[in-house]
Parts: sequence; C-alpha cells; structure tokens
Amino acid sequence: MTAGIAVLLFKKMKQPLVLGYLIAGFLAGNHFDFFPSIRDMRSVEVWAEIGVIFLLFSLGLEFSFKKLMKVGGTSSITAITQIVFMTIIGYCVGQWMGWDNMDSIFLGATLSISSTTIIIRAFDELGVKGKKFVGIVFGALIVEDIVAILMLVLLSTIAVSNQVSGGELIQSVLKLIFFLIIWFLGGIFIIPTILKKAKHLLTDEMLLIISVALCLMMVMFAANVGFSPALGAFIMGSIIAETTQAEKIEHLIQPVKDLFGAVFFVSVGMLINPDTLITYALPVALITLVTVFGKALSSSAGALISGQPLKQSVQTGMSLAQIGEFSFIIATLGMTLKVTSEFLYPIIVAVSAITTFTTPFLIKYAEPFSEKLEQKLPRRWVRRIDRYSANAQAIQSVSTWQVVIRAHVVQIILHAIIITSIILMSSKFVMPLVENSRFGNAIAALITMIAISPFLWALSLRRVAVKEVDQLFEERKYRGPILMLFFFRMGLAVFYIGFLLNIFFSPVTAFFALVFAIVIYLFFPKKLHEQYHKIENHFLTNLNDREEKKIDRRYANLHPWDGHMTTFEISKESNLAGKTLREIKMRELVGVNIAYIKRGELIIQIPNKLERLFPGDEICVIGTDAQVKEFSNFLTQNEVAIPRKVTEQIILRQIELTNEEFIGKSVGQSKLRERTHGLLVGVERKGQRILNPESNIILEKNDLIWLVGEKRLMAEIFKE
Repeated sequence: MTAGIAVLLFKKMKQPLVLGYLIAGFLAGNHFDFFPSIRDMRSVEVWAEIGVIFLLFSLGLEFSFKKLMKVGGTSSITAITQIVFMTIIGYCVGQWMGWDNMDSIFLGATLSISSTTIIIRAFDELGVKGKKFVGIVFGALIVEDIVAILMLVLLSTIAVSNQVSGGELIQSVLKLIFFLIIWFLGGIFIIPTILKKAKHLLTDEMLLIISVALCLMMVMFAANVGFSPALGAFIMGSIIAETTQAEKIEHLIQPVKDLFGAVFFVSVGMLINPDTLITYALPVALITLVTVFGKALSSSAGALISGQPLKQSVQTGMSLAQIGEFSFIIATLGMTLKVTSEFLYPIIVAVSAITTFTTPFLIKYAEPFSEKLEQKLPRRWVRRIDRYSANAQAIQSVSTWQVVIRAHVVQIILHAIIITSIILMSSKFVMPLVENSRFGNAIAALITMIAISPFLWALSLRRVAVKEVDQLFEERKYRGPILMLFFFRMGLAVFYIGFLLNIFFSPVTAFFALVFAIVIYLFFPKKLHEQYHKIENHFLTNLNDREEKKIDRRYANLHPWDGHMTTFEISKESNLAGKTLREIKMRELVGVNIAYIKRGELIIQIPNKLERLFPGDEICVIGTDAQVKEFSNFLTQNEVAIPRKVTEQIILRQIELTNEEFIGKSVGQSKLRERTHGLLVGVERKGQRILNPESNIILEKNDLIWLVGEKRLMAEIFKE
C-alpha cells in the first residue's frame, strides 16, 4: 500500500519510480514507526531474492550476446576505462576512510556499474535518443552488464576465501567463461527449436509459464555449479533474447518483473537506517561526489581515448554518472555472505538515490557544458583532440595474419570447450548407467566418441579463413607457422581421444583403442564433415532467425563522426506525401542526405531527386545531431510519425583513401555513386571537412571519405 501511494506521488512529480519504492520501503520498514511496520524481514528477503532473479532475467532479455559482439571499440574502451578507474578510486576512498579491505573492495565494485534503468528513463524523458552519444552510452551499458556478472562471481570467490588470491580469481574467470560458452551454445541450439516446434500450441499463459520455468531451470544450474542464481537468470534471458519469441516473452514477463522488482527495491528501502545515515552523512556526501565526478571524468576520458570528439565524450561521461540496480545487487551479495559491514548497504542506497536525482540534470546540461569547456580549453588542446579523433576513427585494415590467428583461436577454444563438456557429462551421467554391465565401459566410450566426433573433425581438420591461409601460404615465412597451427589442432584432437579413452579404460587398453579410434576417425572425414555442418547450420539458423524475421531494432546503428543514420516514417496525414525529393528540398533546407526509402518489401537505395514519397514510406536520413533534430521538427510540422528503425544493409562508412584507382580523380569521375549504389556525403582532408562535396572535387591520397551505400558493394571495392 505504501509503495502504491509512493509511486503515484513520484509519477506525479516526474521522478524515477525506483526512488518511490526506496522511500516506501523506508516508511514501511521497522526503522520508521509512524506507519505500520514490517516485522518479518526474513520473508521479505526471500521475495527480494526472487525479485533479483526476475530483474536480471528481464535485463538478459534486453541484453543478448549478439549485442555484446556488435559493441564497438568506443563503447568497450569507455566502459572498461570507467570500471577500472572507479573500482580503484572506490577502494582507495574506502581505505582512506579507515574501512576494512572487504568493505573497500565491495565499495569499488558498486561504484563502477552505472544504472541502465535510470539512464533509459532519463533518455526517454529528455527525448535525446536520436543523438549520437546515446549509441556509445548503450554500448557501454552492455559491457558493464557483463562485467557486473563477472564481478558477482569474483566477489563471491573473494568473500568465501576472505582474501584476494590471483590463482583462485583466474580459476573463477576460466570457470565462468567455460560455463557461459556451454550455456550459450547449448541454449541457442535447443531452446529456439523447442519454441518454434511448439509455437502453434503456445498461448500467452503457456509461454509465460515456460519462460519462467526456463529461467528457474538455469537458476538451478548456476547454483549447482557454484554461481549466483542471478547469473543463471541473466544467462537464460540473454539466450531467449535471440529467439523470435523474445519480444512477446519480454512483454509477458514485464508485469512479473515489475511486481518482484518493486518488492526488491522496497526491501532495499526497508534496510535504510536513518541513524546510520546520520552517523555516516560525511561518507555519503564524499562517495556521492566521487561517483558523480569520478564516473563523468573517467567515462569522458575513455570516450576520448577511443577517438570520440570532445562533445560526444563529455555527453557520454555525464550520462553514466550514477549507480543503480546492479550496485544494490552487489551490495546485497556482500550482506548475504556476511563479509561487509552493516553501514555499507544503506550508504550505497543513499548514494544511488542522490545520483538518481542528479542524472537527468547532468544529461540535460552536458551539451552546453561541453561547448563551454571547448571555449575555455586552450585552442591547441582542442585542435589536438580533433586531430586525434579524426585519426582514431580512420578505418585501419586488419592484417591477414591477424585474421588467420583469430579464426584459429576461436575455432580451438569453442570446440575444445564443447568436447570437454561432453566428455565430463558422459563420465558423470552415462558411465553410472552402464558401469555394471559386461561391456559398460566400451558402450559408454563408444557413445561419447560418436557424440564428440563431429567436433573433433572441426577441431582438427576443418579449414577456417581459407582465402587468407592460401594467401599467406604463398609467402615462405608464413608456411612454418601455418603448418604448426595445423599440427597443433591435430595433436589436440588426439589428446582428447586419449583423454576420453583413459577415463573408461586402463592405460594399455586405452592406447590400443586410441590407435584404432584415430584410424576409424581418419577414414570417415566426409561423413563427419556433413554431420558437423548439419549441427552448425541448425545453430546458425536459430541464432539468426530473429534477424531474418525482420524484428525491428529499438535504436539506430550509430556511427563515428558527427553524421549518423536515423529512420523516419511518412504518416498518412503528411502533406509531403506525393511530392518529389526535388520539391521537398530536404538537403537544401536542413542538410540531410537520404540513404534509402523503404516501401513495403521494396527498398529504393540512394533515391534520385525525382523519387516521390508516399504514406507509410520509411526514409533513412544521414546528418549530424543538429540536422537530424531540425529535420525531425520539419517533419513534425508536416504531421509525420517518427519511429526509430534502421537497416544494417545500407551503412555509413568512413574510408581512408589509399586505392590508386580513385586518387587524382574528381568525385564525378570516380563513379563512387554508381559503383557502391551509394552517396559520398563528406570528405575530410588535413583536418578540414567538406560536407556534401561537389562532383568536381579532386580526391587526394589519404583523404577520409564518408560513403553511404550497400555494405556488400563497399566491402568488395574497398577490401580491408
């Protein structure tokens, strides 16, 4: 009841609901006697633990590992820089205030993770989602989410051993990586298939129950192998996020998440002791200042290091200057394991509440602050930042040798983990079933060998990066390393066969069985090849099914530099409908370029000026933050609905011009538009930017050109 009244009041005051839950918990807790108080705190803690599970399951549904793979270097560097800096500074502040080691470690961990919930809500309220820095922020939050999960595992290890042991931490990280890969591969292989097969049977009620069942099943798996239940919930959410049912499940699970999430945040509020906050008012103030200024500074520095301009870097840093739900969960872990002092939890809650208030203001005033900062900084500093940003964003080709090494490392790690897990599961589950029979060991070994044989073939004989390997093999200096890679993979496969046989047989019997197994294995490469590709195709189909069903992305694919792509929809009432692009004069009026027009299933790439707009058309435009905002206002005046969608087939790409074919020619003579089905929207030369270059501009060596066009065609013409 208290929470219900509090959230109504906070909604009316346009404040985050999380803050309302915290205050409701404080009022209903046993530290405040004016209202009826909750006495049975143990029951509330149980509900709160369930709340954490559903909260992280819901976060996982929004996360997905494919998003992590697509996160650019900018977001990764920004997040890692901020996490490392805040963890160290948090620990140092704890030590300076005289806290013990464990309190200081947990303080550093809680201060390093920003709040996804608070940032999303602030972006919604301020209407800044079309701006470029938002893509960097969301990428950084994705990285922070996975690092927070890693922190939960590492902090649990530290708490149990009560010391920081390098060996134990490495072992925990390797164990986490092993189980993450196995759960992800197995989950993607099985769960989407089940959901697709049962699609015609599933009602909303059944889909909700099955989703909750899958979540709790993974919670059990995680707990049984020594991880936190929250990790299992997060992993299952990220697996389901790759299925075609993800949006529907997210919609169905929302009320459950909201209910139990509210219970969790209310329970957090119940632990706030006003006496403790009064006693520790100075640490709360100090940690709040460290959080706001430390996170803003470190995130801005990370974005600058990654090559972002000063404006976007400052906006990114000031957006990430708060702590939230993961900080509560980390603090809860310390309290549950009884390794942190009682005062730490309410301090973290108080700091989170204050930074929740400050976040919208920081985001709102980030742009004017960055402009003021640019004016105040010495001009040579600003020029150096701009030059560094331009150089860092230039596309650097990856060497052929790096491509070969990366492909082989991925091949070895993935298949080694799969084979290891199958062997371990066989020894634990298959062996006990047949060990009392006469040929039990042989049967178990044969079943396991059949199960791992396709993966053994892929580990040892499957060719990867074929084109690059053939190219390198023509050079004598690379022949030795390539052959070493091949023999290493073959040796690893032989090792796994021997390892398997040694589990089920005596060493002598295992040796003869090994020779026999290798001979049989080498006689059936074609069959193993077919079987492996059948497994791989099934996995890739499940992994990519959601994209192939054309599920819309929530945010645009934002790119470096000031220009980025944003998609708008022409509404039925728009008075632009029926006009040609020449009549509308979008480029002349606001400076935006049109990348494509999507009309039903038809996509018109780089439309000419005679192309007309029709109701329901989706148009993708390229422009700076200011241009996109001005264009948005222009469309709104003409009654246009604005969703946020983007395609990944038409991309905006920056290319350093080193191809002699184009150097010395004018833009018109280069035929870039015709060859890429694209449009040249900018040329950067010696720090100067030429937007919308005329056809008579001569292209020079080392020019940075900005092209929008078909991803495939640009990859063919500008081979890395």
